[in-house]
Amino acid sequence: MTEFSQPFDDRDGFIWHDGRLVPWRDANLHVLSHGLHYASCVFEGERVYNGKVFRLEDHNQRLINSAKIMGFEIPASMDDLARATEEVITSNNIKEGYVRPIAWRGAEQMGVSAQRTKIHLALACWDWPAYFSPEARAKGIRMLWSRWARPAPNTAPVHAKASGLYMICTIAKHEAEAQGCDDALMLDWRGHLAEGTGANLFLAINGELHTPIPDCFLNGITRQTVIGLAKARGIKVVERHIPPADLAKADEVFVTGSAAEVTPVGEIIGSVGHYRFTPATLCRLMWEDFDRLVGKSVAASAA
Repeated sequence: MTEFSQPFDDRDGFIWHDGRLVPWRDANLHVLSHGLHYASCVFEGERVYNGKVFRLEDHNQRLINSAKIMGFEIPASMDDLARATEEVITSNNIKEGYVRPIAWRGAEQMGVSAQRTKIHLALACWDWPAYFSPEARAKGIRMLWSRWARPAPNTAPVHAKASGLYMICTIAKHEAEAQGCDDALMLDWRGHLAEGTGANLFLAINGELHTPIPDCFLNGITRQTVIGLAKARGIKVVERHIPPADLAKADEVFVTGSAAEVTPVGEIIGSVGHYRFTPATLCRLMWEDFDRLVGKSVAASAA
């Protein structure tokens, strides 16, 4: 896992904050902001390749949709978001990096009700190397079965990229890392395979790709991209509810996400079962096709 040695609140550069670029250290919010206390906050994670965000329009539309699910509106149009993204990338001179748009309810009202709060919007951008190390990508990451499950659709706004939904992801990832793993693997509330803490899941079974139906977690933009790449190669993609025992049928397993890109899984450990995999043909095809699509050097990324 990539480590960031410099604190995120003490950096040079600029953050787009409520309509203008401000010095990085001045982009603050009040301690009584509703978004901090009640998780009335939505965000995106966007990858920058060669100075441009991959599938920017899709990310911006998802941000707007997430806010609507949470009961508020992003104070910017699609065009505004595109311009702000370009400004923050250019001002920080980012070529290969990550953009974090975030919108939250302010401090005008404290309590569960928040109709009178102002909606704030910020975009930050920073350099971003590989999420997992080249060694982990080559042999596959190690995952721990999480004791936390993705919630049912009638218990949480599961189709919003909302900050509160990531509480259990942080807990699960910390528990995984404490046991020497790279990430955690979560089931859904029914006991089916779901996802990692920030990435969707694919299983290679008999030359096909099988992936869980995203009915209680995000249908990731990278997930959608990989499905399209697989179909373009004539690889059958099966979206279904997958019981954990089906991992025994899989020849390869990989995860996908804006941060993780396409990363093989080498081992899954824990109470639900112990499985080992060796990255092979389908893993390599998908990560090479994805790297070509976003303009990365395939030879360098596969090394």
